[in-house]
Amino acid sequence: MTQKTFSAALAQAPLRPFQIMVIALGLLLLVFDGIDLQSLSLVTPIILDEWGVDRATFGPALTATLLGMLPGSLLGGMLGDRIGRLKTLFAAAMIFGSGTIAAAYTHSVSEMFVVRALGGLGFGAAYPNALALVSDWVPERWKAHAVSILSVGIPMGISVSAALMPWLLPDHGWRGTFVIFGIASLVLGTGIVLLLREPPQFLLARGKVEAAQRNAARVIDPAIRLLPETAGDPAGGGKRGQGRGGVFDRRNLRLNVGMAISFPAITTLAYGLLNWTPELLTSAGFTLDEALRASFWQGTLSIVAGVFAGLVTRWLGSRQMILVLATVILANIVLLGWAVESLDGPPSAAQIALIVALEGCAVGLVSMMIAVFYVVMAHGYPPSCRSGGIGFVIASGRVLSFAMVAYGGVLISMGGESSFIWYFGTLALIALLVFAAAFIIDCHVEPQGKGEVQA
Repeated sequence: MTQKTFSAALAQAPLRPFQIMVIALGLLLLVFDGIDLQSLSLVTPIILDEWGVDRATFGPALTATLLGMLPGSLLGGMLGDRIGRLKTLFAAAMIFGSGTIAAAYTHSVSEMFVVRALGGLGFGAAYPNALALVSDWVPERWKAHAVSILSVGIPMGISVSAALMPWLLPDHGWRGTFVIFGIASLVLGTGIVLLLREPPQFLLARGKVEAAQRNAARVIDPAIRLLPETAGDPAGGGKRGQGRGGVFDRRNLRLNVGMAISFPAITTLAYGLLNWTPELLTSAGFTLDEALRASFWQGTLSIVAGVFAGLVTRWLGSRQMILVLATVILANIVLLGWAVESLDGPPSAAQIALIVALEGCAVGLVSMMIAVFYVVMAHGYPPSCRSGGIGFVIASGRVLSFAMVAYGGVLISMGGESSFIWYFGTLALIALLVFAAAFIIDCHVEPQGKGEVQA
């Protein structure tokens, strides 16, 4: 009887329909995560008028989700490593779906803050567990592609939300739209827990040998008897292997530090652009429909960029990819700031087209960088702490992101009605921090054909 680790057996097996379903459902869950997450910022101008508050006063309601996502990412990651990715994903979907429904019944900034903060626990827990679940089920040769595909889930949700809003708002209002989105998330979360299974590595590490064998038989030869994952297994994690080391094991030090600097910077750019685009552009003279068009293209270009992120990362290597993308992101932000600052009165059709394109490209490039970082995390953290490691990095990104969402309205207002230099200047300074990951992290994905790990 053949005996192998699950990672080694996966490395020799083709991609099975069950694995494709894991990727597809993980992606779909993150799409709904993105829809629920972004829905509030898209209707912010409507709520400001309805409630009679200004954008600075409403800022805390937008930051509440990020506030909840910080402990949600940390606790969700740890729970995923302890009780299972699948159970944690189900709980996350129930929390963020219910939070979106509850937000429909709020009537003040403080009420919105509370329900969005609670919903943020679910938003935060969903991402690390979805990425870890998919990473555990696919072979190493497919991991970069699968993870980068999942990274487009939230941008895709943003694009879907922006596309659906003009259709749903006239008949249902923002409150009815929130209820529709929340119910859909609850249904999907239930479907996922019924259709998917926990990874064999997780079950085997907890002594559930027969359950591990049953689940593994969905993707490998049932005759193979599974061995415990071992450190240094080349099929499953390069020099870090599959050992039982925790997130803060010394072998993860440079990965933790590099990600703790650059990941917060890139997510801050994402939230700063996404959450304040409608208000920024309407303040600059755009109509709400024109501003929503920019949000739509932000999501659409993020999807395209995320899909290609895995392929390009495997070709160029993650270090080179980070350097190139960080440079282009910085240039794009500077150009976007110049285009908005050049507006004098209502924008012309050409100015609208240029700014919408630059807004879309800015978020698309940022999303591609986020996808690259997720590929590096899935590659660098071993299965024993993969959910926890990804959760730690995501949580580290919430402090700067929280500040940008909270004070983005203040930055937009600081230059008055005709200048947004403080807003774009802050984004440009934050973009410089993204370069750090290229030089600090010691487990970069090598260019294809040059090995798996770059020291």
